[in-house]
Amino acid sequence: MAGAFEGKRALILGVANKRSIAWAIAQVLAGGGAKLAFTYQGERIEKNVRDLAATVDTALVTACDVRSDEDIARVFSEVGAAFGGELDILVHSVAFAAAEDLEGRFTDTPRDRFWLAVDVSAYSLVACVRAAEPLLEKAGGGSVVTMTYLGGERAVPHYNVMGVAKATLDASVKYLAWELGEKNIRVNAISAGPVRTLAARSIAGFPTMEAIVEERAPLHRHVDADDVGAAAGYLLSDGAKNVTGTTLYVDSGYHAMGM
Repeated sequence: MAGAFEGKRALILGVANKRSIAWAIAQVLAGGGAKLAFTYQGERIEKNVRDLAATVDTALVTACDVRSDEDIARVFSEVGAAFGGELDILVHSVAFAAAEDLEGRFTDTPRDRFWLAVDVSAYSLVACVRAAEPLLEKAGGGSVVTMTYLGGERAVPHYNVMGVAKATLDASVKYLAWELGEKNIRVNAISAGPVRTLAARSIAGFPTMEAIVEERAPLHRHVDADDVGAAAGYLLSDGAKNVTGTTLYVDSGYHAMGM
């Protein structure tokens, strides 16, 4: 998408390493001419993110704890300073659930870890969009993309509380799209099939999920991060200027199947 994002400013949340879906999206944006900013969660992945950011046109790399409103406010203040008070694109690729809650029964999920999954995986979108709204509005509008999964619509074994969090995320996308549409701010989601990322490794039975999608999806093939990056490039571009409140499936058609 050469030139599609020339002059655009984008904030990417959720890059962990070169296999991250967020990094695949960042590469599409950078290839289209966008200037980028990145956040990272914790010192453990800081070097990875900074090394990747150094390979593209990057204005800012900063830590962000999405469970802290104060930290989110600081991040968007830094983003505003880096981008002249404006922002065109927000990519939200953030999710978390405790590993033990993806291995046992959903019924046994304790209250504190239930809310942890919802807070990090769904409410963080609301909090970040709220903080981004003034910057997006000043830019004349913008586009937000988040990452969801079919486990928010159907019961997927071992996805458990993360599925509930994704259902909350899906509903949040629609309400945000409705409220922000009058400011020319679009909010969409991508529902990807199983992609081999760092986060996917924490899901028990992930290889089985891959095998089932390959067997039963109409296209009978795996999905990789680059496929998701290309789809995000469309949703974030002016070519999708009348697309909002939508979930775009990138799963080889698996979502269309009844069994």
